Amino acid sequence: MAGKRYEKIQNLIEAGKQYPIAEACQVALSTKSAKFDEGVDIALKLGIDPRKADQNVRGSVELPHGLGKTIRVAVFAKGDKAAEAEAAGADIVGAEDLLEKIQGGFLDFDSVIATPDMMALVGRLGKVLGPRGLMPSPKVGTVTPNVGDAVKSVKAGRAEFRVEKAGIVHSSVGRASFTPEQIQENVEALIGALNKQKPSTSKGVYLQSAYLSLTMGPSVELDLSLVRNV
Repeated sequence: MAGKRYEKIQNLIEAGKQYPIAEACQVALSTKSAKFDEGVDIALKLGIDPRKADQNVRGSVELPHGLGKTIRVAVFAKGDKAAEAEAAGADIVGAEDLLEKIQGGFLDFDSVIATPDMMALVGRLGKVLGPRGLMPSPKVGTVTPNVGDAVKSVKAGRAEFRVEKAGIVHSSVGRASFTPEQIQENVEALIGALNKQKPSTSKGVYLQSAYLSLTMGPSVELDLSLVRNV
């Protein structure tokens, strides 16, 4: 982005100010400058130690207004469950054949779902799927016998989240074409889900800070005082 253009949209944000969520969503969307429909992303700093197994926050939430993009879903299943996944709209379904395809470099999907009996097979892809945040997990509802429901949920715009090493959770909450109200409701749904995931061993302030931004835009800091679960 040209320096002058970035400076212009940066000036729309008051330095050092923490914005109420509703206002933050309006301000973030006002920084639209790209010719494509930018994503709207949020980064939240949690007061946890992700190195401790009992503080490894991970989950998923169905956003009220979805993610605003087509989610490509790969499913590991056989027999009737494979047919169920295909009927629900999965983009690619398989077992050993899908394993070989992914080992060969195929990664044209955004989410992976598996039936429990397939996890021994999927586990062999840990080094490929793990770093990309694509490894199926019961915690986010992507290891399940109900693959049809899972596919529909992911396709509808379910956001998966997991804490990273620095205690930060990154997630998409929509697109620049959404209204401020739609972004706000998605953000509040995500924060609500994170509050429910607060580890019992977490001490002090749990939701420490949050920043909202468009793909090509500057960050807007949110005032979390009304939604913070200390």
